[in-house]
Formats: sequence, structure tokens, C-alpha cells
Amino acid sequence: MYVFVLDKNKQPLDPCHAARARELLKQGRATVYKQYPFTIIIKDREVGQSVIHPHQVKIAPGSKVTGLTVLQENTNRCVFAAEISHRGFQIKQALLSRRQLRRSRRLRKTRYRKPRFLNRKRKKGWLPPSLQSRIENVLTWVNRLRHVCPITAISQELVKFDLQKLEQPEIQGVDYQRGELFGFEVKEYLLTKWGHQCAYCSVKDVPLQIEHIVAKSRGGTNRVSNLTLACQKCNQSKGNQPIIEFLKKKPELLNRILSQAKKPLVDATAVNVTRWELYRRLQQTGLPVEVGSGGQTKWNRTNHRIEKSHWADSLCVGASTPKKLLIKGIKPLAITAKGHGTRQRCRTNKFGFPKAHAPSSKYFQGFTTGDIVKANIPTGKFAGTYIGRIAIRFRPSFVLYFLDKKFDVHPKYLNTRQKADGYEYKQ
Repeated sequence: MYVFVLDKNKQPLDPCHAARARELLKQGRATVYKQYPFTIIIKDREVGQSVIHPHQVKIAPGSKVTGLTVLQENTNRCVFAAEISHRGFQIKQALLSRRQLRRSRRLRKTRYRKPRFLNRKRKKGWLPPSLQSRIENVLTWVNRLRHVCPITAISQELVKFDLQKLEQPEIQGVDYQRGELFGFEVKEYLLTKWGHQCAYCSVKDVPLQIEHIVAKSRGGTNRVSNLTLACQKCNQSKGNQPIIEFLKKKPELLNRILSQAKKPLVDATAVNVTRWELYRRLQQTGLPVEVGSGGQTKWNRTNHRIEKSHWADSLCVGASTPKKLLIKGIKPLAITAKGHGTRQRCRTNKFGFPKAHAPSSKYFQGFTTGDIVKANIPTGKFAGTYIGRIAIRFRPSFVLYFLDKKFDVHPKYLNTRQKADGYEYKQ
């Protein structure tokens, strides 16, 4: 991908090609400012001496993963792409565990205390921490990109504007439902709900058709709870048979489909709850915020013939998506939210009884958990050079996470590349 560039006063310039960045570093005109996202700072250049072009941040919010891209508007080139993995489920489980431990402790202490409840008032617009963290993750990265790139606009996947009513106020009935994006909203919902695979044979990467669980000829409706996805072979084999008859030899599959059909889409609900708050927070940045629907995103991505992915979805958000996109060589940065540690000082066993206490210090020999380091190990089984994230122990033996493996390393072999910022990175 392209490399972000700052002038000598730490003001953002246009991103440059990686080859140009290597040349500047080799000549000594620039130095590395930040590892993730990779940013250099030029020692002999100011904003007034450079031509700067507008860039746009495009966001496709998700429950588990959010896509984020930066588009250079004058060239229609994608200069940065990332996928942010949220930790909402982890936060929910941590809060549930804390609640259980506190209730257990209160029950064990039999001293009478007057009952107290409904004594806390939540402020207007309050969101659960598991949902609030998703918003904060996106805002954090939007602000980080604004510091290293001349961002002038933001696009967010939000809702579909009622354009037909604007063009034809008298439109109604079936004509209103069958607009330019007809079928894309429901199809996208079903693809997410059924995991982009056939509900009957679980085949992937083939054209999927919308299939009625109870055929319309047998009284079925077009409600989403009566729709699923099937490949052409399974769809023709089932025909208008009752699903109980079609899957009578596969009772487990039958029960799974019937239960999944009426199961609410939890991830879609999480996005639906947070989308307006994220939109309001993005507006507070002072930049113009464009919005687009999920169906419009898929429409753009299909027309550009781009494979489905979170970062590709973000690149196709909104009506401002150009007719031609330059994405050659893009390798999205995988960003995983890890948090900034825990405030829990007392460690408990599975029954809620204390078993250990956390050290008061977060640092040991200048390192803390989450630091990105470069390890030069001279001898031993893991001899070599590695760049990864560490987890400290309060003894000279840290854990180094490199790709999909981890091993112990002595801190004397480590050099810090980037201090802990609450995220883990993989290319």
C-alpha cells in the first residue's frame, strides 16, 4: 500500500508509493514516524512547498469487523485499506463475569443491608459498553488517519435514502418497492444470515438463489423469516415440496434450518443500534459525512466486479463511488482491538474465590503488554529476526506473538518499534 507522509512540522502530505518512501529513507531525507499505519516524516519539506489533494475516508461498519479505506479523490486510487476486528463480545462476557462474581460475593456476606435498586440514571444516548466500543474503535482510526493524511470527507454505510419519493412523491404500492436497488437489500440480509452458503448443501462460491421455505403455491409468504438461500440444484430438487418432506432423511439439518429461519440477526441488530450514534459522532469532526445503504454498497461492488470483503465494501460506500477504482496491490491491514489491560486487581477461580492479585505496575524493564517490538534472537530454537506483539511477565521472560505462533524471549533481545496502543496488527 501507499505510505503516509508528514512534513517536518508533522502536518499531513499526500501519501507516496512504497518505493518512493524507501528512496527517501535511504537518502536520509526521511525517518520512520510510525509503524502502523506506516508513516514517514520528511525532514526538509513543509506543507506550503507541496501540492496536497483531497482524500476521503470510507467506512462500512460491522458488528464483528469494520472495513475502512482511504480514497484519493483526484486519482480514484485506494491508498489505504484496513479491517478492524472489534471486541464487543469479549466485553460482554467480561461484564457478565463481573456481575456474577459480585452477586456471589454479596450472597456470601450475610450482613443485612437495605436493598437498593433503580438508583442509577443513565445519560441520554447511553449505549452498552460492548456497542460503545465499536463506535470508539472506528472514531479512533478516523482521527488517526486525519493526523497522517489530508482527509476532507467521510462516507459511512448507514441507510438507503428514499430517492423514489423525492423524484415521484405520488409513487406507492409495488412500484415503490421495486426501485433501482430492488432485491439487493433482502439478498444482502439473507447472505449475512445464512453465511454466504446454500442452506441445504452448504456449498459456497456459487450463485445462490432466494428460496421460499414454504412454497408460495402452498401458502408461503415473502416474509424474511420464510426465505433462505439455495444453489440452483437444491432449489430445483426441492421445488414446492414441504421442507419436512424434502429433508425427512436429514432431521438435524431440518431442525437447524427451521430454528435459523426465525432467529434474529444479532450482528445486524448491533449495527442498527450503533449506526446513528456513529453518524452523529462523525459529524462532530466538522467534515462532510456522506451516507449510503448496504444495498447501494453491494450495487457498486457488483458493478466494479470486486470480490466480497469488509474493506471492499467500505470502498464502495455511497453515491460518490467513482466509476473506476484503482486497487491494484492493495493488502488490507488486519487490526484487532485488544483493549488497554484490565482494572481487575484480584484474580478469581471459576467459583469466584480469590486466588491471586495482579501486580501494581504495568511496566517491566521499559516494556508493557501490547508493545510492537523487533526481536533479534542470536541462538536457540527460535534464532532469527521477528517483529510482533509482546505480553510481559515480571521476570526476564516475555511472550512474543509472531504470525500464528508464540514463544518466550528475553527482553535484552527486544527493541520497541511502537508502544502499546490497544490494537494488534497483521498484514
